[in-house]
Amino acid sequence: MTLPRSAQASSDAKARSTARRSLARDLRHLLLFALRRLVGLLFTVLVGVYLTIVIANMGGKVDELRLVQIRSDVSEMVRADPAFQDMPAEERNTLIARQVGLEVERLRLDEPFLLRSFDYLQRAMRLDLGRAEQMHSDSGSRQVYDLIVERLPATLLLFGSANLLVFFTSVFAALYLSRRYGGAVDRSIIALAPSSAAPGWFYGIFLILFFAFLVPLLPAGGMVSVPPPEGRLAYAASVLRHMLLPLAAMFLSSIFISIYSWRTFFLIHSSEDYVEMARAKGLPSKLIERRYILRPTLSPIITSFLLMLIGLWSGAIILEQVFNWPGLGSLLFQAIGHRDTPVIIGGVVIFAYLLAATVFFLDILYALLDPRVRIEGGKQ
Repeated sequence: MTLPRSAQASSDAKARSTARRSLARDLRHLLLFALRRLVGLLFTVLVGVYLTIVIANMGGKVDELRLVQIRSDVSEMVRADPAFQDMPAEERNTLIARQVGLEVERLRLDEPFLLRSFDYLQRAMRLDLGRAEQMHSDSGSRQVYDLIVERLPATLLLFGSANLLVFFTSVFAALYLSRRYGGAVDRSIIALAPSSAAPGWFYGIFLILFFAFLVPLLPAGGMVSVPPPEGRLAYAASVLRHMLLPLAAMFLSSIFISIYSWRTFFLIHSSEDYVEMARAKGLPSKLIERRYILRPTLSPIITSFLLMLIGLWSGAIILEQVFNWPGLGSLLFQAIGHRDTPVIIGGVVIFAYLLAATVFFLDILYALLDPRVRIEGGKQ
């Protein structure tokens, strides 16, 4: 029995209206969930940055050391200047005291540290990072922002390439092993999985020893040859050649545990009843893998991948220092050595924002892949 045309049109209109309302409700819940997560992450970054400010200044003790350093530098500069050699000692001391006072006023060292710490915090959160005290960029700028902008692309290039390589290699290798459970390759991956406990810089030391010294095929460090080659293609080839060893180090430190973990997810889902039903219907194996195995495991796979990314961000300092890679990690290491507080705070702020963006991206992907997440987040 078929409905009259008018009744059918009315039913279709109601269905479309219901679908639109459902879509609007889902979008509202997703936006509310994203807003709640964004506020929570910003608060976490705020607390982390403030703790960094307090620790980097040792609760204000570094300011006392800085004051001593200022007096020493000004005294040495005045006494070394021939124009002040014949000046009476009392006038020279007065001049030194006046110069020290101007420097103290410029750095606001005459204000309480608690007041300055909150001022540092609000400027840091706005990426108004001030001037470096000891360091400068390759162009000669003392602005912390310029230092970070100069180094950040190198870190993003290296770590972005490494993570994408690990991700796609792991997914395809894990799918391959899930079809050949118990084979020789599968047992080899299981045996090699514990090797991922070692960080990337650990493998980097041995890679440098072998491929840069014993068998000198690749450069031991740096980002590009000195002097830099002319031409875009030659420059890109030099960067790629310098990337191979750090890329291999990060790849070795992550690949086996990633393949093992994701292969386990695929094996669990490949034994589900709906997968067996799809096989019984004669669906192609590629379609079964993509629709019935890969799609349900996207949530744990993305979680594992982004948690690995967070771990790699935190290990950037040592790895970049081992390979002399001119990124944000090596900048932060140098700033710690120079006790350059503005650069330390700036580097931590950027890393905090990168980590927060990674976690926020993970939350949004979860909400898109699993409606239960955004419904709970929206307090439906």
